[in-house]
Amino acid sequence: MRPTGLQWLRWTGAIGTVWLAACQAESGPKQWPDDYADLMDPETCRECHPDHVRQWEGSMHAYAADDPVFLAMNRRGQRETNGELGDFCIKCHAPMAVALETTVDGLNVGELPQWQKGVTCYFCHNTIAADGTHNNPLELARDGVMRAAVDEPVPNPVHESAYSSLLHETQFDSSRMCGSCHDIVTPRGLDLERTYKEWQNSVFSHAHPTDPDRPALYATMCTQCHAETTDGPISTYEGARGDRSHHDHRFVGIDVALTPFPTPELAPVVQADQLAGIAEARDRALCTTLCVESFPEQGRSVVTAWLHNEGSGHSWPSGAAQDRRAWVEVIARSAAGVVFESGVVAEGQPVVGLPDPSLWLLRDTLFDDLGQEVHMFWDAARYESNLLTIVPDLSSEQQTWVSRRYEIPDGAPQEVTMRVRLRPMGLDVLDDLIASGDLAPAVRAAMITQEAPLTRRVWTPTTGEPSPLGGTCVHQSVSCFAPQTKASP
Repeated sequence: MRPTGLQWLRWTGAIGTVWLAACQAESGPKQWPDDYADLMDPETCRECHPDHVRQWEGSMHAYAADDPVFLAMNRRGQRETNGELGDFCIKCHAPMAVALETTVDGLNVGELPQWQKGVTCYFCHNTIAADGTHNNPLELARDGVMRAAVDEPVPNPVHESAYSSLLHETQFDSSRMCGSCHDIVTPRGLDLERTYKEWQNSVFSHAHPTDPDRPALYATMCTQCHAETTDGPISTYEGARGDRSHHDHRFVGIDVALTPFPTPELAPVVQADQLAGIAEARDRALCTTLCVESFPEQGRSVVTAWLHNEGSGHSWPSGAAQDRRAWVEVIARSAAGVVFESGVVAEGQPVVGLPDPSLWLLRDTLFDDLGQEVHMFWDAARYESNLLTIVPDLSSEQQTWVSRRYEIPDGAPQEVTMRVRLRPMGLDVLDDLIASGDLAPAVRAAMITQEAPLTRRVWTPTTGEPSPLGGTCVHQSVSCFAPQTKASP
């Protein structure tokens, strides 16, 4: 149900007393003025910003309230908390619906019009304040002004325009806006998702030494990675200036749609585009080194895999790290075949529970009050984290390299390979939702296993270079500085 006339007053804040009296005299819910209702619909934006909307409609922002895993978790959470979960989830996944009071818990989100679902154009571009650090504290202006990082916007007949530092990719305000939705603190006070906090503690959040309101030269805001700019007009509207730049609205992270979204026809193209963006971003994020040291007199070798979070502005993986499953695959071969393997996971096989004592798994793990591992955040009292952290300052480059040693008992291998693999959500989590009857089993097959291609290393006795790390090593590239410390046992 759309807001009443009095509710609409709270949105506009500038309606004459005559119009107010007319609205109060009428009975029943009132329709919003068509111009504002249309402005909240991304299809209106498409007319002048077709590239923006085309990118956005394949993004996880657009998909947020259609994601079957979100719907399943919210449904289960409402049931298991007897409704106390309330709007905790839906206020981030469909913030306009919550603002318009068309949902209170997200259980009816399937009945809402598409323009009220997901993180929409109007929600971001009508925001005027980010007075908080988590759980979506964003304040809307509730007017007909669309804001952006644009000085002297060209007048147009569809909406008024204004500059906002919240949407300016070189301003700290823009990261405050992104971060306040991407950090989640549970009702029990658990720092569940910490992407913004991770960035705040990283080298990329540093202020200029002489001006705390200005980022340092090497600082990087969220949108500088996740919504990079391209030069050119931001609108097809007649008179639009060409000396502008517009942001990529795919908002690439690591998630992809699990259903044919936004339409069955567009879904394959959109997913391929998302995966290409994910691969490009990941290539900038991770560095790897692979070392092999042989001890012929003992008939064994030691393989050491090194990982470094080189370019992410936060930990890796990040976000819903309690659901993420990233791991390292290492395979050693001799002339006779495979002599050692770890992290070899078949398609459709959960990585959690794998009979692999050497497995290097990157994730957060949730525990309840009794110390039992749980999947659902409303059951969690604490967490343990095993993520790749980001460098806190320029002087600590080497401190974030981490390593894992693997004992190879059968002499010297002839080839050793490594790579990093990732599932945005663990199959064990999906299986839990399927078992509770909240998720359709068919969704499981759509959870693809991703790979970070540039993390692939292949060591042979001839390609390895002598290293102070021990034995010989192969490194990713000259841009990924090799670790300088001894591998830990």
